[in-house]
Amino acid sequence: MLAQSMTTIFQNLYKFAKEVMVPSGIGVGAHFSRSSLSLQFSGELQHKQNIPKFNLPLVRRVMASSVSTVSSEQAAAKASEPPPLQVSRRLEKFKTTIFTQMSILALKHQAINLGQGFPNFDGPEFLKEAAIRAIKEGKNQYARGYGVPELNSAVAASFKKDTGLIVDPEKEVTVTSGCTEAIAATMLGLINPGDEVILFAPFYDSYEATLSMSEAKIKTVTLRPPDFAVPEKELREAFSEKTRAIMINTPHNPTGKMFSQKELELIASLCIENDALAFTDEVYHKLVFEEEHISMASLPGMYERTVTMNSLGKTFSLTGWKIGWAIAPPHLTWGVRQAHSFLTFATSTPMQWAAATALNAPDSYYEELVKDYRAKKNILVDGLKDVGFIVYDMPGTYFVVVDHTPFGFDNDTDFCKHLIEKVGVVAIPTSVFYMDPNDGKNLVRFTFAKDEDTLKKAVERMKANLKR
Repeated sequence: MLAQSMTTIFQNLYKFAKEVMVPSGIGVGAHFSRSSLSLQFSGELQHKQNIPKFNLPLVRRVMASSVSTVSSEQAAAKASEPPPLQVSRRLEKFKTTIFTQMSILALKHQAINLGQGFPNFDGPEFLKEAAIRAIKEGKNQYARGYGVPELNSAVAASFKKDTGLIVDPEKEVTVTSGCTEAIAATMLGLINPGDEVILFAPFYDSYEATLSMSEAKIKTVTLRPPDFAVPEKELREAFSEKTRAIMINTPHNPTGKMFSQKELELIASLCIENDALAFTDEVYHKLVFEEEHISMASLPGMYERTVTMNSLGKTFSLTGWKIGWAIAPPHLTWGVRQAHSFLTFATSTPMQWAAATALNAPDSYYEELVKDYRAKKNILVDGLKDVGFIVYDMPGTYFVVVDHTPFGFDNDTDFCKHLIEKVGVVAIPTSVFYMDPNDGKNLVRFTFAKDEDTLKKAVERMKANLKR
């Protein structure tokens, strides 16, 4: 751009020399060239005393025009450049989420998306009809901030059925815009800058981001294959009098692990010993295959220090509705609701009415759900084993984690890009779920929240195109 601007100046000066100075008797002639014109012209102006006065204003206009042209071109160039991205220091380490990146690549390469955890089939008709009915009945304005009373009551009743705990729907249940908002409201409402919070790695990426917004200090305890068991020694070392809370996700994303009674009792004892809170994300609590889900809040001495978070989307295949909730004793609910009030204030009204219908579904719905997902899981797990992966078959969620190293790639990101571009299947690199990406570089995550035909096609593509 600078070279172009200088060329413009030379052109103007050259024109001036030919049309004005030479006719005026100044002997510049062949001494002018486009590469050296400006210097020679400057010297002539300083030493020639016989330049006609009537030409000086024109000299000034030519020079001003040249400078103006340069300034305009530089301004235009600057305007055409996109401004630098701006983000607070609390979030500057976080990029576009891996789920968005992989979904974009999936579309570009027409790959089968077994990466992001949402179904490619719709939720039950009776729930869609309930939502339509609520809309037609005019339930479309702001809901009460902490939830439509009917949904709060349904959440409390469902929690009692699952855990045996009786909670007050008015004082201990807060409806949120999905579990992700419940997580954010809990972190922002109950964690202060500098507080220590323990995470089990790998972890859902929202945990680290919301703790960063809270300016908390994160300590991690790593769960390792093949069984992703809680390492007791590391966990004990992570706890101290500075520990404000521990985050537990069971059933666990991304591994599918379910925390055992013994592991939860260990965590509970350390929370009580160090006067720490427990935040539990239980969105996959109905997607369990070989074991029974245990809620941390149901353990002795834990309800008073636990925030239990859950949602509608995973269980009813309606992830776009974004209906979640947090259950906690009143002294903790206060902080959650304070943050919730200034995050979203209220959640979609007609969807809340429909969610109340969902939570009153008969047991047969959940039995069919597990039966259906078990069949999907078998297709994917067996297929991945046949392809040549080392498969870590866990009892919960609709995810399965595998070791990709038999195929010769140095890390999970390179493998996932190859899988999309050359094989036509999407998986998620798990390194994004660790504080140290190297801890997850050998693992990738697949989801079986897809119809059976899609899962079979994905397995066929991998068998045909993924070579060791």
